[in-house]
Amino acid sequence: MDALYLMFVDPFVQMADAPDFFLQVLWEGLVSGVLYALIALGFVLIFKSSRIFNFAQGIMVVFAALTLVGLYEMGLPAWVSVGVTLLVMYGLAMCVERVVLRPLVGQPDIILFMASIGVTMFLIGFGEFVFGGENKVMITEALGIPTGAIELNPFDGFVLIEEKDLTAVIMAVLLVLGLLLFLNKTAMGRAIRALGDDPQAALSVGISLSQIWVLVWFIAGVIALATGIVWGARAGVSFALEVIAYKALPVLMLGGLESVAGAIIGGIAIGLLEKIFEIYWGQPLLGGNTETWFAFILALVVLLFRPQGLFGERIIERV
Repeated sequence: MDALYLMFVDPFVQMADAPDFFLQVLWEGLVSGVLYALIALGFVLIFKSSRIFNFAQGIMVVFAALTLVGLYEMGLPAWVSVGVTLLVMYGLAMCVERVVLRPLVGQPDIILFMASIGVTMFLIGFGEFVFGGENKVMITEALGIPTGAIELNPFDGFVLIEEKDLTAVIMAVLLVLGLLLFLNKTAMGRAIRALGDDPQAALSVGISLSQIWVLVWFIAGVIALATGIVWGARAGVSFALEVIAYKALPVLMLGGLESVAGAIIGGIAIGLLEKIFEIYWGQPLLGGNTETWFAFILALVVLLFRPQGLFGERIIERV
């Protein structure tokens, strides 16, 4: 009976007795979820336009953050370093398209997936050669990102909001809004959507496959840089960020590989649910550390009932 009470009743009692703490948990989960969603967007964009599951998205986050910090340490001003980093990510997009993807046009999906693993291995080795393997500090103050905290006082308690987390959420929202406007209101955005919906029809009306691939890999690089800045401000800049980036995988399984909305909603949902489960169920019942596996178990349960994800399109093949 005690175990059943701890599992089904006590967590909700705690939420009701300490609503301010519950709001704190929700805020922490929201911040993590927004960042998961950002990483997932990079995967979704590349998959929609090229049917490639970009295994390199995680290391692109690390590489972009290391490039930014490295350029700043070389003496460039912070925002100049951001601009040069964006040029580096554009150069990376062009190299990936011309050296890796263009020769593999028409090859099976597994070949393209293996190619993205090759890009990952190259970026790890090249990044360690250029920047070293030690942990670096994100240039938060130089970029003007505040490092203080805001204390709110709801329910006669307090909720502590770190200003860098608030900045991260605002940055992510603006980036997502800009991306949605680009995809829906510009010619190149519509071309990306058309290529994802019907590649043969898109190519037949003159849409350039190489230009679209460069563009989506560059956009994925911009997303990687934004993610690297905000994650780096929270946890430092090192190759360990690549592991954090793979938390986007259950987001993709939950939201669907082709859905921008699914990436956003799935990321926020996983961020909130894993934090709530960790605090109210994981720590008292399982000893904690459930955040490392909760999202994957949740995604597995969803896939058992809806293999294409909550927002993915059902694939029907006639035989």
